Parts: sequence; structure tokens; C-alpha cells
Amino acid sequence: MRDETPEQARPLRSGYTTGSCATATSLAAARLLLTGESSDVAEIVLPKGQHVPMPLVFCRFVNGTDGAAGAQAGTIKDAGDDPDVTHGALVFARVELSAAPGVRFYAGRGVGTVTRAGLTLPVGEPAINPVPRRMMHDHLTALANEQGYSGGFDVTIGVENGEALALKTMNPRLGIVGGLSILGTTGIVRPFSCSAYIASIHQGIDVARANGYSHVVACTGNASEDAMRAHYALPDIALIEMGDFVGAVLKHMRRAPVAKLSLCGGFGKFSKLAAGHLDLHSAHSSIDLPLLAQWAAEAGAGESLQAEIKAANTSQEALALATKQGIALGDLVCRHAREVARGIVPPEVEVEVFAIDRQGRFVGVAQ
Repeated sequence: MRDETPEQARPLRSGYTTGSCATATSLAAARLLLTGESSDVAEIVLPKGQHVPMPLVFCRFVNGTDGAAGAQAGTIKDAGDDPDVTHGALVFARVELSAAPGVRFYAGRGVGTVTRAGLTLPVGEPAINPVPRRMMHDHLTALANEQGYSGGFDVTIGVENGEALALKTMNPRLGIVGGLSILGTTGIVRPFSCSAYIASIHQGIDVARANGYSHVVACTGNASEDAMRAHYALPDIALIEMGDFVGAVLKHMRRAPVAKLSLCGGFGKFSKLAAGHLDLHSAHSSIDLPLLAQWAAEAGAGESLQAEIKAANTSQEALALATKQGIALGDLVCRHAREVARGIVPPEVEVEVFAIDRQGRFVGVAQ
């Protein structure tokens, strides 16, 4: 279990991606094979040029395939202060030398395999993303040149307990089976950037499109997803878990449009979208009760109801007050949210918005 965030404010600490971990461990294992030198640190160069020493927990010879010599190295993934499911996981690489030049990648224990089209990797490939592959290729090629080695490398990347950790990610829905993805574009994990989550949203849309789904449903959580699954009977591949990142969905539609986009979320969260917020997390946006009262007034709410809405403790209370007096506040919020979404996505994308209450019941719609 990770330590709690300290009460006293301090700068948030960055960490390193699984791609950086894979690069460091594969380099250390290959160096052991070529030089016989073992180390407890492997220095790598990140895509933007930073030199980073990464500590190793082991670097040792192992039996390779068909009796060939192999080497293995491991490091503990440090995500800094980012809430990453792989923080603290052991990432390891097993390397074998090959007469055939080049670098070949394999999925070890805890690393998934791509089974659906639409990702940046072909079906059947280990889920080791392009930038980590390039990092490993460049480091191993530089090592080979340094040592006068003309052969190639067979690299197997694994993550201890990765199969279980992957169940906490979107990998199963994306068609990545058997474990985690080896990720990273800069090599650095920025704390609370949530870049991996946003990347998985984009991947989910791309996978749905590549598999022929022209209707995509993006939901803020389990309750909204269950409601939309029942409403449209769509398979999981067409359901995108967007969390608070509705902006990531809407902006990606510019590059990867679909015929129809349905958005579904809690009434409170979507009142934020209706007010123009694209990040629905409470740290970045808040519910505007006076604005809800204004919209209710436009639908015929009297001054007394407007005052009650402004003084409400929660958005759900505001909704209940309006509903009791026959004001369809849920529909109004969805209509304004749809207008915000329509202003971002391309014109050819049909947009509809559904709002639910805390019991998962529809309380508003705009189509």
C-alpha cells in the first residue's frame, strides 16, 4: 500500500514509465552477456535526452532457449507521486543473443498480447508500445556497436503479477490479454497527469472504429456504463470508460470520428460539462448551482424554486427540487452539455447526452 499524501504541500515527484524500466533492464542484461559485467545500476537516455541512472534489484545469467546463454535483469517501477497501478511492480527483461541482427521483442510473464485491431501494434504482437521498442532498440544497438558485436538480441519483457494488475486497467477491453502494456512516450511519468488514462481512452475509440463500430458510448463510471449497456445492448468494445476526461473523448473525435457518440454520466458531473468544463474532476471544476437555477428559470421556475436550487447542498438535491415542480432540469443540463460537445466534435458526428442519478436511472437526455 502506498504512503498517504503528506498534509504539508510539497512538489510532486515524477517517476519513470514501464518503457524506461524495460529499457534499463534489457540494457543491463545485454551488457552482462556481452561483457560479463554485472551492475546494480543501468544508465539510460530518455527520448528527450535526459540521462537517468535506474537501480536494479538483480542482474544475472540464466538459461536461455535451447540451452543458449541468457541474462536477466529487474527493476522496481517507481511512478513517483502518480497513482499508477504498476507503481512498485517488478519489471524484468530476459535477453538472449542471436546470430540474426536486429532486436526482436517477446511478451514474458505479466505482459499482454494484442488480439484486436486498432492499436498501434498489429494483432499477435506483444503489448510493448512503439516508443519503448525504439528506446530498447537504440540502446542495444549502441551497446552492440560499442562492443563490436554484429549479431542481434531476443528480448523478453515481463512484469511480476502483471496479469492481475492488468485487470485494473482497460487492457482487457482493448483486446490486450495476458497482462500489462509496456508504455511511455517520454520515459517519464508526470504526477497526476493521467496521460496513461487518456491514452487508453484514445485507444478504446480507435479499437472500436477499427473493429467496425460506428456508434461509441463514453461513460463516466460503472453505473452509467451499466445503464447504457442495457439501453443499447452494445458490446464492451463499443463502451469507453472515460472517467472525468470527457474532453479527451471529444477532442479525439476530431482525429477519429464515429457516426454516433453517446455520452452518459451522473447529473452533477454533466452539469459541469454543460457549463463548459472538459475535466469533470472535483479538483478542476465545480457544480454551478446559480447556473442551474438560471436554466431552471428559463424553463419556467419561479423565484422561490430558483432560490432553493441556489441554496441546495448538492446537485442531486437541486435536481429533486426542480423535478418536484415539473421542471425538467436533467433534460436542460443534457441539452447544454450536448451544445458544448457539438462545439468540439466534427459536424458529421451525431451526439447525444444522457444523465443518470445515483441509482443509475436516466434523469435527463438530449438527442
